[in-house]
Amino acid sequence: MTEHSFSLSGELIENGHRLVQRVYYEDTDFSGLIYHARYLHFLERGRSDYLRCLGCEQSQLIAVDDEGLVFVVHRMEIDFKQPARMDDVITIQTITEKAGGAKMVLNQEIRRGDTLLISAKVVIAVINKHGRPRRLPETIAEKFLGKAE
Repeated sequence: MTEHSFSLSGELIENGHRLVQRVYYEDTDFSGLIYHARYLHFLERGRSDYLRCLGCEQSQLIAVDDEGLVFVVHRMEIDFKQPARMDDVITIQTITEKAGGAKMVLNQEIRRGDTLLISAKVVIAVINKHGRPRRLPETIAEKFLGKAE
């Protein structure tokens, strides 16, 4: 059995996170190119594992207090630059632009080596378990901004 020098959840980088994934047959359309909607899955994995690496388990945030804490995508802008293909190894990078108040802004990129495949700007709304806006706790905002110890 071979040991890997990376985490399945990726790694934290300055003000963000990096995750390496492979494109599988199930991610592609009949042409062998990644189906455009599958990029959303890879972006979500990047954001979810970013939280995990910060020590914020989504399943625990819902029970953080009486209100709960939930992150939902409010807005997303995506620029498709180049296609990925089956068996490509891609890197999903997520960088925090803003974290505070009732929202976060994350900039995400998917690359194959040095080639930019897509870039996305994702606005995340912070809500309670009843669907009402709530402020992002300062301790969590600091983690996203790289200020936590």
